Amino acid sequence: MTSTRWGLLGAGWIATKAIAPAMHAASGAIVQAVASRDSARSRALNPVTIHESYEALINDPLVDAVYISLPNHLHCQWSVAALKAGKHVLCEKPFAINSSEVELMIKAARENDRLLVEAVWSRWHPRMAGLIEYVKAGNIGKLHSIESSFTFPAKIAGNYRLSPAMGGGALFDVGVYPLHAMAALVGDDAQMEIKDCIATLGPTGIDLTTTWQLRFAGSITAQGVASFEMPENQSLIVHGEKESVELVGKEAFTSWNSPSQLRLGEKIEEFEAVDPYQLMIENFGKKVQGQESWVLPLETSLFVQRALDQLHAAF
Repeated sequence: MTSTRWGLLGAGWIATKAIAPAMHAASGAIVQAVASRDSARSRALNPVTIHESYEALINDPLVDAVYISLPNHLHCQWSVAALKAGKHVLCEKPFAINSSEVELMIKAARENDRLLVEAVWSRWHPRMAGLIEYVKAGNIGKLHSIESSFTFPAKIAGNYRLSPAMGGGALFDVGVYPLHAMAALVGDDAQMEIKDCIATLGPTGIDLTTTWQLRFAGSITAQGVASFEMPENQSLIVHGEKESVELVGKEAFTSWNSPSQLRLGEKIEEFEAVDPYQLMIENFGKKVQGQESWVLPLETSLFVQRALDQLHAAF
């Protein structure tokens, strides 16, 4: 099997703790290069090459695909630049800071015939995939409602997540997880209506907590909450006319290297510990190599970004 040679833009927490280890463990993946503001952090990811600039990395002929884990406001700029340089791109969530930027990214991917995917790693977890497949197969009957949350007391002093201009706030940081689950369940062509949206804003203007209630396709209600203030909790419960299903426990979206459970009506299904980051990397690599695999569709990412636009406009 041909390996995908990866270049990483950024060497922060996500790249250091999750992405680089997943790439080193994955089949068919090589950490070819890293570029970051700190060469020591770049070196710690054990790449073949360290670049002094992002431009040098995206123009490295030995790099096939680029993983972008820069602050949110830089996602569009560097995704487009990497795509135009002929690289495939896996970009951290949120994809960008508005849907116009996402449309630019999609245009660049299509014009340059490159793969572009939003790295919503929870979507590759077998438990999440199992819940979505179970619901879409009609096992719960007609879908009635979705309840979801991602909350934690964040320590973000001095962090870009405090800056509105850099795409900060709870909705962008963790609200994308419930919204992506909702999109997967209702379909990325469902009509969306905001019934309610309440945000608590912090001193810098970012949302510390956002609570929303949506209606999809005229009849499906979806409640969500994203918070940097509330106690740590993640949940996803889906109600249908026949029964409900639920990601059991407080790590609905961040189950990582630990066993997990899925409740299907009265039944509990057990899942072995997996690394969804590794599954994401491997599936992306297979897609690049022309093999059969699943990656998050661009249509879904655009649907979620448009939902984020509308929710931000509502507070």
